[in-house]
This record gives sequence, C-alpha cells and structure tokens, in this order.
Amino acid sequence: MASDPFVPTPALPRIIQGGMGIGVSNWRLANAVSRLGQLGVISGTVIDTVLVRRLQDGDPGGHMRRALAHFPIPGVADELLTRYFLPEGRAPGTPYHLLPMYRQVVTSARQRVTVAAAFVETWLAREGHDNAVGMNLLTKVQMPNLPTLYGAMLAGVATVIMGAGIPREIPGALDALSTHSKATLKFDVEGLGREDAEYLTFDPADVWPEHALPTEPLRRPDFYPVVSAVSLAATLARKSNGKVNGFVVEGPTAGGHNAPPRGELKLDLLGQPIYGERDVVDLQKMAELGLPFWIAGGAGTPDGLCRALEAGAAGIQVGTLFAFCDESGLTPEIKRDVLAGVTDGTANVRTDPRASPTGYPFKLVQLKGHEQAAERERCCDLGYLREAVKREDGRIIYRCASEPIGTFVKKGGAEGETDGRKCLCNGLLADIGLPQLRDDGGVEPPIVTSGDDIASLAAVAHDGHYSAGDVIEWLQAPVRA
Repeated sequence: MASDPFVPTPALPRIIQGGMGIGVSNWRLANAVSRLGQLGVISGTVIDTVLVRRLQDGDPGGHMRRALAHFPIPGVADELLTRYFLPEGRAPGTPYHLLPMYRQVVTSARQRVTVAAAFVETWLAREGHDNAVGMNLLTKVQMPNLPTLYGAMLAGVATVIMGAGIPREIPGALDALSTHSKATLKFDVEGLGREDAEYLTFDPADVWPEHALPTEPLRRPDFYPVVSAVSLAATLARKSNGKVNGFVVEGPTAGGHNAPPRGELKLDLLGQPIYGERDVVDLQKMAELGLPFWIAGGAGTPDGLCRALEAGAAGIQVGTLFAFCDESGLTPEIKRDVLAGVTDGTANVRTDPRASPTGYPFKLVQLKGHEQAAERERCCDLGYLREAVKREDGRIIYRCASEPIGTFVKKGGAEGETDGRKCLCNGLLADIGLPQLRDDGGVEPPIVTSGDDIASLAAVAHDGHYSAGDVIEWLQAPVRA
C-alpha cells in the first residue's frame, strides 16, 4: 500500500487519457492533456487511413503538412502529398481513395505510409511542450502494429499502451525498433499445425533509402499492457520478451472492446454478457507485482481517482469523459447528440457480444437517430480486423465476419459467425467525420462507443460542451483539497 495515497509517484501521471477509437484520441486531445501534466494518448489504430483521408479533404489548417515537413525519411512526405493531397479537397460525390489492405507481407511503400502517419500524429501531439505523450494500439490489429510503433518512436513517443489481446512480444519489438533493427511478432493464423508458426516482420532498413538508416538509437518507450486479471499481468511481467513498465487494469465497464467474462458466457435479458466476481481484479495483488498500474473502467470520477490512489494505483485511465470533450476527434454532431441524450436521460450504453468481428464484447451508445449501422450493405474495404486463415493448400487468406456473408462462407467461415456483426473500421471512421461515400450515394453511418459511466458527462458539461482541462480539474479537485 502507498504510504500517502495523495502523493503521486514521481514522473508518473495521475491521469492517463484513454486511447479511444479511430482518431477520437487525436493529436489535439493528447496535446491538450499532456500540456496539463497528465499523459495524453493518441490512438494509433487505422492511423494510416486517417492521414490519407485528412489529406484528401484538403488538410484544413495545414497540420498534416506541417508535421510531414519534419518527417526524417527522405522523399516520403513528397510521395504522400503527390499521391493523396487535394488542395481543394474532394469534389462532391467523390469517395476516398483507399490504401491497399494489410497482409502478412506488404510493399515498402505501404509500410512508409503507416510509419509516416504514426509520426505525424505523435509529432503534433508533442508540438509546443516537453511533456510525455503515449500511443494506444490494439494487439488484435496485428499487421500494421510494427510500422506504427516505429513511426511513433521516430517522433519520440514516451509510452505505448496495448490491449485487446496478449501483447507478450511487444516489449522485445520496442527494444529492436529503438535501435532501428528488424522486429518480429508471431502472426496469429487460424489453421496452423501445432508445430507451425507464421511471423510478421518489419525492418526499418526497408523504409529508409540505402545507406541512410540512422545509427543513433531512438527512445524506447515505456510499455503498459491493458489487463483484466492479475494472472495475465503476472505472466506478462515474467514472460514477456522485454521489459514491462506498468499496467492499465481495465474493468468490463470501460468503453470500446472489453475482455469477455471469465468462464461460460451468460447473457442478461438485454443480451449483454454477465460479469461476475471472477472478473473483479484484486488490486492488492496487483500492487504486490511491484509495477505501477492505473485503473480503467468506471474509475473516471473524483471518488474513483481517490479510491485508486488509496488502493496503491498510480492513478486512473479515463476514456469516456475525454471522448466527448471539445478537443476529441468525434464530430460536433455526435458530441451534441450524446450530451443532449445524457441531459434528457435517453442516452445509454449496451455491451454487445456480437458487434465486433474480433469476438470481443463491444460497447455501443444507444441513441435516438443513430440506428443506421445495422442497415448498411455489407462490405469490407479497409480490412484492419480481418483474421488470417491458412487453407489446406498452404495459402493464407483473410476474412472478416463483417464482410458479405457469401464471401465469408466461401472462405470457410461459418455463417452463424456473421450474425450481428458490424463494420467497426468504417463506422468508427465515420465517428470522426471521415465516412466513405458508397456507389449508391449513401454515406457510412457512425458507430458510437462509450464506457458505462456515460452519465458522468453531465458533471463536467456546461452549455453543451466542455474541455479536456475541465475534465482534469474536476477529477483532481478532491485530491488537491
């Protein structure tokens, strides 16, 4: 137990801003939080598509171009601007140009887009201050993770946070990338034999011109895996292939993807997974591991921060409150509708065990006027959540339970696996104002996610909005008293 729960460990933040969605935790939000002395976190998920869509929309404010001007790999910024930047934005009715979908092996040009995108977001989050900035990634979205990490490290990211899986090999990858060396991850492929293994590799030398690879090492960021059980935290601390520096302990009330309940899956009358005592993390045992940890999921209140500190935590990770603040990437319309729904009591959150093609439960905001996602025509044109499958002939193919049902079945998937699945890739991009236009003239509908404690927005909102600074001040008021 901490001797004084109200004195933070030196250099550790009390508050980690959650790495939400695709571009919700954008550079503006992370920059604002870090300037205030807490840990601002950018979402690295699908960041390559976010960058090229911003460029195709004309790069309002010139922020992408300003950051690209500092990208250290020669020629890449010019290459990206030539290919994707539209000074006047897209013509009306013009869909976004798509990047090639990730596979086990992609071209160096494709990797450079991802490296540059992660650099840009990190550089902007760090611009104008000297405080630490973190990046959040999903372990489950395997294929872009290594080049994304390298790009963030080129821009000086201080912390990497990863959940939605067991990221045991990420510490070793960070060690390798910090010296501009080849990094390798075991690739999850369905259908492999017991003795078989497939790998994802990323070599920084492939994205630098010949003889231009730097020799000066990069900062190796701290690594905080997201865990939902002490046993997983202990395993990661002991058996990862490099140093784990701390943990984010996430409960089932946190927004976005949740760990499934331990044991047999049971649903309540609303079709939500039922969590029980086995899903409650023993914080005393977490403290005994000897590494700092932050509590996430339902802890984003002043009382939650005090209780976390008293339990020996370094602080809390807060997502929901930051997700709807002025600086977040959600569209103004979504923020307005959710805050209005909180005010009049019509906004609520449902944990859907079927929505995500990953198989993880996913929290959805239930809000009047936001029911269109279920009606969209199925397509899979981004592919970040596709799973790899090895066929009998040895070829690796890729499928997603949210793609057209016939396509999924032809690839060997069971039709029942498609029931209730939503295209999170497209829906989450729509949340931040980057929806794809379809051939029939339709626009991709948003899929809004939030933690269970959505009602807490009412405590910080004033006249229908609030800032990241308002959140931090509200959370810390009792601690400072």
